[in-house]
Amino acid sequence: MKKKILALMVCAIVAVSFMGAISVFAAETLDGCTITNINRLPTMCTTSGFCDYNAVPNCGLCCVLNSIYTITDWVFVILMAISSLMIIYGAVLFTTSQGNPDSVSKARQLILFAAVGIAVALFSRAIPPAVKMILGA
Repeated sequence: MKKKILALMVCAIVAVSFMGAISVFAAETLDGCTITNINRLPTMCTTSGFCDYNAVPNCGLCCVLNSIYTITDWVFVILMAISSLMIIYGAVLFTTSQGNPDSVSKARQLILFAAVGIAVALFSRAIPPAVKMILGA
């Protein structure tokens, strides 16, 4: 059961990452990219919704940071939803276990996995500021 849940979470993370990357890169053109996270990007980025490679010198960096923000936002939302459902299911298992040690241990493991999922989701929110700091933006 543990391996199935872990495999499902890994597959969900990979699928969301690919969907986010496809949606971000589908919006790009040869002249620039569409900026959706204007408020979180550095001030050197354009204030409009489109970053022109010819007009803005650091447009590539802005587009990369925007892509990272978009992908991690999707990962955060999906992981939090899955973790919340796992906590609810673990609580249902606790209440219906009737003192059965196997059911209680299964519910505890499920809630522990959900807590790990929440920690990973919170970590995904910390990736963009770290990348921003590393790139010096």
